[in-house]
Amino acid sequence: MKYRTLGRDLTVSSVSLGCMGMTHAFGAPSDTKEMTKLIREAVDLGITMFDTAECYTGTLPDGSTAYNEDLVGAALKPCRDKVVIATKFGVQHAPDGLLTDSRPETIRRSVEGSLKRLGTDYIDLYYQHRIDQNVEPEVVAETMAELIREGKIRYWGISETNEKYLRRAHAVCPVTAVQNRYSMMARWHSALFPALEELRIGYVAFSPLANGFLSAKYDERSKFEPGIDYRSRMPQFSAEGVRQNRELIALLERTAAEKNATPAQISLAWMLCKHENLVPIPGTRRSERLRENAGAAEIELTPEELARIDCALDHMEMSAVFGGANIIR
Repeated sequence: MKYRTLGRDLTVSSVSLGCMGMTHAFGAPSDTKEMTKLIREAVDLGITMFDTAECYTGTLPDGSTAYNEDLVGAALKPCRDKVVIATKFGVQHAPDGLLTDSRPETIRRSVEGSLKRLGTDYIDLYYQHRIDQNVEPEVVAETMAELIREGKIRYWGISETNEKYLRRAHAVCPVTAVQNRYSMMARWHSALFPALEELRIGYVAFSPLANGFLSAKYDERSKFEPGIDYRSRMPQFSAEGVRQNRELIALLERTAAEKNATPAQISLAWMLCKHENLVPIPGTRRSERLRENAGAAEIELTPEELARIDCALDHMEMSAVFGGANIIR
C-alpha cells in the first residue's frame, strides 16, 4: 500500500475503505462478525482510513437498528492508534430525502453520540455531511475549531461542498479534506482541484466506482432489492443505463487487459493520477473485492495512457449516474 497526505499532515492509505454499505443502502446489513473480519483484513492490507457516518444505519432481522459506527469502532478497537476514523454529522434520512442540521447544539450532540458508538475519545476526521443552508459556514467552522481545541476531533472536512462555502469555512478553521463524489462517470467536481491545491486541502472521493458499476460486474440482468438496495433506482444499473455505458465498460476492459489489472483497478488508478492528494474510498462486503481495490494503489498509468482515457471519456455516451438523495430544506 502507498500513502498520501490530506491537508497539511494527515497521512492515510492511497486507497481507503468506505464502510457505509456494510449496514446501509446496499441491502440488509451484513453479518457483524463477517464485516469485522473484513475491516481487520483491510488493516492487514495497509489500509488506514475507514469512513463511516452517524446516519449509516440499517434494520436487522429482529427489527433493531444496526449502526455502522458501532461496527467500525468495535472492529478497529485493537488497532485504534494505528488508523484514521472518519465520520460525519448533520444529516438525517427521511422518506423523501435528507434533512440537514448543522446548528452548533446539534453538532455537539452528534459528536458525543459518535464518540460513544465508536468507542473512542477522539475522532480523527469529522465531516459536515451536507451543507445546511440555514447555518453559515463560519458558524460550523468555529464549532469545529472548538471541538479541535477540546480534543474531541483532530481534523475536519466537508462533504458535497462547493468552492465558495469551502473558502468561507476554511478561513475560520482550516479544512483538511473535502469528500465529494468522483468517478469516471462523475467528474464535475474536478473544478475544485485548483482551489484545493491553493488551500492545501485533500480530496476524498466517495462512490469512486459509481456505486460498483465501474467494476464491470453488472449487466441488464442484475437485480437489486427495491427499498433497501439503492442500486435498484440508480440510472447506471437500469437496462437502458447498461446499454448507454457499453463503450465505457469496453474501454475499462481493454485498458485492464493491457495493464494486467481489473476494470475496477483501472477506475481507481485513473483517479489516483488525477490529483496527488486524492484518496478514493471504495466500499465492499467481500474480501476479494477488498483486495482488488487495495491493489489499485500499485497500478501506474503513464501520462499518455491517462490522456487517452480522458479523451475517450470526453467523447463517449454515458448514462446519468446516481447523484445522491434530495436535500429537504
